[in-house]
This record gives sequence, C-alpha cells and structure tokens, in this order.
Amino acid sequence: MRTTLALLTLSGGLLYGANDAEKRLDDAADVMTDIMAAPDKGIPQDLLSKAQCIVVVPGVKQGAFIFGGKYGKGFMLCRKSGGVGWSAPATTRVEGGSVGFQIGVSETDVVMLVMNESGVKKLLQSKFTLGADATAAAGPVGRTSSAETDAQMHAEILTYSRSRGLFAGVALQGATLRADDDWNRDLYGSKLTSQEIVMGSTKPPAAAGKLLALLNKYSSRK
Repeated sequence: MRTTLALLTLSGGLLYGANDAEKRLDDAADVMTDIMAAPDKGIPQDLLSKAQCIVVVPGVKQGAFIFGGKYGKGFMLCRKSGGVGWSAPATTRVEGGSVGFQIGVSETDVVMLVMNESGVKKLLQSKFTLGADATAAAGPVGRTSSAETDAQMHAEILTYSRSRGLFAGVALQGATLRADDDWNRDLYGSKLTSQEIVMGSTKPPAAAGKLLALLNKYSSRK
C-alpha cells in the first residue's frame, strides 16, 4: 500500500508542477460547467445552495497495482460570512487506497459538498478521512434533492464522481484530504493556511474567476 501511494505521489508531483495550480483551477471550473449543464443528471441546485463548502478535484488518478491507490489535487471553497458568495479557493490533496486488482490507470473527477458546520470543521483540519473522521454518503443526482435518503440527509459530506462522462453519487469511504501548502503559496504568494484562505477575506487569484462565477451563478444565495 505504501509503495503504491508513494508512486502515485511521485507521479502526482511530476504531473502537477508548481506552475499547474492555475490550470487546475480551470480544470475544476470545467468539471462544474459540465456537471451543471445537465441539471437532470447533475448536482441538485437546491442541494448545492444549501452546501457550506465545496471541494472539486479534477482527474483523481487511480493506480494500476494490486493494492490500488488514489491521488489528486483540487480546491475547496466555503461560503463567505453572511452566506452570500464564495471564498477564495484553498488547495487540497485527496489520497486513499483500496484493496483490489486494477488494470490500467483511470482518472475520475470528484466533487464533495460539505453540508453543515460540523463537516466544515472536519474539512479545515490539517487532515481528515471520509467515513472515519467525517460521515459521508453518496449524493443524490437530479433536478432537486427530494430523493435524498436518510443517510444522505444526515451526512456531513455528500460525495460525487464523474468517470468517462458518467456522473453519479458514490461513496468515497477511506479517502483522505489534506491541505497542500505549496500550491496555496504558489497561488497567493505567501504562506496561508486553508482556514485563513476560505474563512478570511483573502482575495482570490484571477485564475479562480471562472470557478467562482459558476458557483455564484448556481448557488450564490442572493
């Protein structure tokens, strides 16, 4: 397991260089554009409007080893004070392992909705694991959230994935999220914690404009 994750982390370091943070913000915006363009198959807009924070991780990579592993970089954003609009994005890494034989390397877009204050506190920890440190459930898909199950209604985090064009709510139990201090520094030019970025008045980088415009369009709470 450690060998697999080490290799994925190494490949992640090569694939996600210091200059790639802004491009990844564009990728995250593209993911949300595609998902919300098909409301009958995307995230329910009323559910997105209720979310306290969102995490978008484009192209999580799945390792091709006997012990599988996952690795990806993306961004978290939270509601501004007062609930209107979204914060600047902080960079996060998602890592995790699952036992099972896998062939080839696949990429999956991952979206997480953090639904309550308890989930926000977990998200802002230096590291937390879905299912262990925070309750998570597969999110409902469609125009409204009326199809939510009891588990979904009480989950701190709702999780989704998109692979080969198919978007669905999926359980991501065991995935670990942690802050990426290097990319935060690349984006903002100084050492800032994720909490300082998403809970303070940090000015978002220009590269985040497209993603912020999309989130404000679909869930600004205006």
